[in-house]
Amino acid sequence: MKVKRIVANVSTPQIDAAKRFYGEVLGLDVLMDHGWIASYGSSGHMRVQIAFATEGGSGTDVPDLSIEVDDLDTAHARMKEYGYSIEYGPADEPWGVRRFYVRDPFGKLINILMHL
Repeated sequence: MKVKRIVANVSTPQIDAAKRFYGEVLGLDVLMDHGWIASYGSSGHMRVQIAFATEGGSGTDVPDLSIEVDDLDTAHARMKEYGYSIEYGPADEPWGVRRFYVRDPFGKLINILMHL
């Protein structure tokens, strides 16, 4: 048996708020939309990973989701342009990533990162 996909499910009555944050700002594609559920992702190859942590590193809280991007500065600028408040960073971390934390419209702490 091989795990093919891991999906993070966020309970919310505001499905449309996901379109702005995950679709417009982060540029993810709508993979499925049935009205009561909408999934965003990439049609390209993505690795399967799930992490368990006692802290988020550098004294931060454990984020609800981590999203790796190819251009952190653009992601950071887009979050600010759309009015999302940055809670941490951007910071170059000793384990080889540059990252920042932002809250999505549902209150989830999102770790946006790129490997250095």
